[in-house]
Amino acid sequence: MIELRSFDSLGGENHGWLDAKHHFSFANYHDPARMNWGSLRVWNDDTIQPKTGFPAHPHRNMEIVTYVRTGAITHQDSLGNKGRTEAGDVQVMSAGAGITHSEYNLEAEATRIFQIWIQPTQAGGEPSWGARPFPKGERAGVFVTLASGRPNDDDALPIRADARVVAATLKAGESADYRLGKDRFGYLVPATGEVEIDGLRVGARDGAAISDVEWLKVTALADSEIVLVDAA
Repeated sequence: MIELRSFDSLGGENHGWLDAKHHFSFANYHDPARMNWGSLRVWNDDTIQPKTGFPAHPHRNMEIVTYVRTGAITHQDSLGNKGRTEAGDVQVMSAGAGITHSEYNLEAEATRIFQIWIQPTQAGGEPSWGARPFPKGERAGVFVTLASGRPNDDDALPIRADARVVAATLKAGESADYRLGKDRFGYLVPATGEVEIDGLRVGARDGAAISDVEWLKVTALADSEIVLVDAA
């Protein structure tokens, strides 16, 4: 089963400094049919204006993956971590038993991110943060694992969840395969471009909620940058 969730159907609110679109119920947007997809709880499509951002605020018991699409985001937290994550790169925060952090766009241009929240397999634990580059050239024509709590994904940023975040860049006409598994939940969003999955067209920033699918074949109808969450 593949359900298209068009960008126009997403919830959200434009706060001026932040234009937020929500694939799932979040903040003032509530839709009982879009509470989660397996352990995937939040997928926010955020545009953050220059020299603005989220002041220090707490989190707990959530794995938070930030995929930077344009610009850069600067993170600082109560553990003493500080880092700047640029377009195409990824940061992961395991909130564990509790952490306070801030996220600011200190750049001269708007920053656009996907922020993805995944429920951990166990509550509590020590919080942590990490980031690393994932050059787009290394994921040309193939899905590359960015963050994972699944076995044998040692090259990915670690998360404490039975889930995996993968990405691919495809030229128009190219296809990439991914083994999801019929007992898993997939959620795919093209950051740019347009793709086809089993005859269904998925445009830029649309969501595709996927279940009961063993193998996923994604074909680019235009040059595309794709992010996919594979969750229990």
